Amino acid sequence: MLVMCEQIAPPRASWTRQSVLAIAALPTATPCARLHARNLMHEWGLHDLADTIELVVSELVTNAVQASMDHDERPRFTNEHGLACIHLRLSTDRHAALVEVWDENFRLPEPARPDLDDESGRGLMLVDALAEHWGWDIPPSGRGKIVWALVGS
Repeated sequence: MLVMCEQIAPPRASWTRQSVLAIAALPTATPCARLHARNLMHEWGLHDLADTIELVVSELVTNAVQASMDHDERPRFTNEHGLACIHLRLSTDRHAALVEVWDENFRLPEPARPDLDDESGRGLMLVDALAEHWGWDIPPSGRGKIVWALVGS
């Protein structure tokens, strides 16, 4: 059974390294974010977490891209260039990694209940299986949401 963790993410004061990637909410965002995450995990010496972090980033960024589009797959929230933007922040305390993905949609993540033959809808189930904890926060700006996952604590 999938249980949503509504607790806030672990305090950022303990994270010794951080990286933030701002990226347009386009279909190409997910592979770019995955590559960025994989490279950082290796750079930070977290080789054992690289595959898991890559999968978690992939699911959360894909969800953020989808949340940033309307039903016609046009950007719902746009900047001065007409693009929706999302942010990926990766943090580590050298033992675990925290994945945070921000988008401007206020709608909180809801795990889907896909049928066996559905081709999508399992992203949050996968995050739940891979992460020690996951949940969401409302950012200090009050705009949108941050969905986070703690991996490898």
